[in-house]
Amino acid sequence: MSEETQEQIGFRLWAVSDPGLYAIITADDEHITYGELFAEVNRICHGLRARGVNEGDTVAVVMRNSAAMVAAYLAAMQSGIYLVTINYHLTTPEIAYILEDSEAKIVLCSERVEDTVLAAVRPGVEVFVDGEAAHARPMAELTDGMPATDPERTPHGSLMMYTSGTTGRPKGVKRPLSGISADKGALTYVWLFNEFGMSREAFAAWLVSAPMYHSANITPAIGALNWGGTLVLMDGWTPEGFLRRVQEHRVTGTSMVPTHFNRLLRLPAEVRDGCDVSSLRYVLHGAAPCSVEVKKQIMDWFGPVVYEYYGSTEVGTTIARPQEWLDHPGTVGRPASISTLKILDRDGNEVPVGGTGIVYMRQGGDRVEYHNDPDKTDGSRRGDLMTVWDVGHVDEDGFLYITGRAAELILVGGVNVYPAEIESALLGHEWISDAGVVGLPDPDYGEIPAAHIVLSDIAPDASTAVVAIREHLAGRLAGPKLPKKYFVHTSLPRDPNGKLYKARLADTEEVFA
Repeated sequence: MSEETQEQIGFRLWAVSDPGLYAIITADDEHITYGELFAEVNRICHGLRARGVNEGDTVAVVMRNSAAMVAAYLAAMQSGIYLVTINYHLTTPEIAYILEDSEAKIVLCSERVEDTVLAAVRPGVEVFVDGEAAHARPMAELTDGMPATDPERTPHGSLMMYTSGTTGRPKGVKRPLSGISADKGALTYVWLFNEFGMSREAFAAWLVSAPMYHSANITPAIGALNWGGTLVLMDGWTPEGFLRRVQEHRVTGTSMVPTHFNRLLRLPAEVRDGCDVSSLRYVLHGAAPCSVEVKKQIMDWFGPVVYEYYGSTEVGTTIARPQEWLDHPGTVGRPASISTLKILDRDGNEVPVGGTGIVYMRQGGDRVEYHNDPDKTDGSRRGDLMTVWDVGHVDEDGFLYITGRAAELILVGGVNVYPAEIESALLGHEWISDAGVVGLPDPDYGEIPAAHIVLSDIAPDASTAVVAIREHLAGRLAGPKLPKKYFVHTSLPRDPNGKLYKARLADTEEVFA
């Protein structure tokens, strides 16, 4: 392949120049070429337009990791529409709220959630099912008879992601449509390649192991297709399944979350040693805090191929490349070239280097808004910067460290305590496989930190373990930060991307005061 071809960026261009190249290997190991995928993308575009979906309108997808999910995304990106990707684990009322708030005109879903979506959708909105449709319309009804060729116009669309809603109703993060063409829009992925120092080799086999309804997973996946790569899909994550896909398909890159790291590291040593992960070149991770010890162990296993990022749908991005992280353990990186970062106090003043404050960022010239919630938009802004209320500091080299969330701040006798620091210390103990810290009311101190933990397989009984864990933390944390209560769980409530639902943490019978 010529040097000129290697620099080609854009799924549509690859579909024309190399239609026989494999674009997707599904979870069932079906191989789909670029030409086949492009034809389906175009049929979806024509089908949506025939049903009255125009530029600026919204379509929602409630789908598992599948070829149809990828095709729906690509179709939206060349139709000038907003695509809302909805977590298929949500309940009927939660999905109903997002569909109503986003004003979705059509919903595409997987067959496993057909009944939930039908119960959630408002009257007059059509639902199309990828798979065997019991009560809704099959996807074939949307695409049959539609041209496999380009629509007359192919304006670039946009994702409208909904926040997780852990502190209230989720809100759609909406950016103005750019008005540029789909082919030019594909070039926006070049920043991803450049910031992580990627070559096309990174996408030779890109494993999509976590749900694509999350932007952290769908963004690099589509980036791979825009650089002529092959997506290897998983539908349901297990540590054994992940390692099997990596070895069988010589996976070169993937996106992960710390929960994945923890589960991989709990595998027996003989299982880990028996799997070949030498093909990995880029492992991107973010979405949740990762303890220093866990990341060191993964780096020892995978090699210096782990790239950490921090950011959200609303704000910009920081990146910690492998050597940068090794030189600054615990950092989430420095701002990407298109991002601006400032640490501000409650009054909006920038704090000195090393000082703790609220993290404000901006990505390029973006000015995002929360759909249908101007008050939340205005409350999250300081000038042209925006925050998701994370707390942190920047060192003298410009590296950012996240120490907690403003909303999770625990005031212990007037002392500010951030759960993330305690959680990191807890996860540094080999007997703890997961941890979350929340504040509890206390008559003397106002609040005290309480630790919710999951013990690993090698831990002794809970009573013995908690005594040792207390001693472990006593030499690492100041008195106000030491958990005063421990709650032992079999698992903690996390979403598939590792976000911990702290509001759902409940006391168990085994409480150690």
